[in-house]
Amino acid sequence: MPSAHCSITKGPIGVFDSGYGGLTILREILKAMPQYDYLYLGDNARTPYGTRSFEVVYEFTLQAVRFLFEQGCHLVILACNTASAKALRSIQQNDLPKLAPQRRVLGVIRPTVEAVGEISKSRHVGIMATPGTIRSHTYELELAKLWPDIKVTGEACPMWVPLVENEEYDSPGADYFVRQRIESLLRRDPLIDSVILGCTHYPLLLGKIRQYMPEGVHIIEQGHYVAQSLKDYLMRHPEMANRLIEGGTVRFLTTEQAEAFQSKAAVFMGEQLEAERVHIG
Repeated sequence: MPSAHCSITKGPIGVFDSGYGGLTILREILKAMPQYDYLYLGDNARTPYGTRSFEVVYEFTLQAVRFLFEQGCHLVILACNTASAKALRSIQQNDLPKLAPQRRVLGVIRPTVEAVGEISKSRHVGIMATPGTIRSHTYELELAKLWPDIKVTGEACPMWVPLVENEEYDSPGADYFVRQRIESLLRRDPLIDSVILGCTHYPLLLGKIRQYMPEGVHIIEQGHYVAQSLKDYLMRHPEMANRLIEGGTVRFLTTEQAEAFQSKAAVFMGEQLEAERVHIG
């Protein structure tokens, strides 16, 4: 009979996204905690998730989480707003207790929402995100729980992800779509003093967003807050930190052709990288 004290095999931190945007989250996590091993998985063959139903996003995200657990991850970050909005709660409440009660899956929305209450003085907050994230109302629900006095206005930005994916984020064409959405948001609520960038692609549009966002409006990027929240989580949960490999390595997996992933991923990571193709469905 095996000993109750048998040691747990340590593993990397899993980071999952439907595509490339999660790399902006990973980049910030690496800055904050370079000592751990990381395993990034991009479901690039089935991206985008933003236009898919709750059921399909949940199914695809659960497949990814199972896959990362099989790769030895004890902790998985859903570095994707759509997956965090449409699948995280179901996985945490319904699947983890049966699948792997000692493992954890965390999202990107809660850490961002926690930060907002300290930043906004006017208590009027804007959210710029994909149509799927805006339709889910997840940010509004989470903000209402933590900061019920905050008025939230969501603005869907359907063209922003294609601009980034097609490496047009710095082009003159991007100016029109960025300015249009910012003006639309602020027309609907001129008292907004803080805007959450609720999509992991949007940091690449930051130059344009800053250009058209009025002075004095705080732009809240997720990566920094997710990284700090994860650091805090591991300090509060040493039992989880003890299950993580501290080798300082990063592996990249994609469900798409590795070469295609590598060329686009370099834009998000700011450096060349090697990727492997895997099947998770």
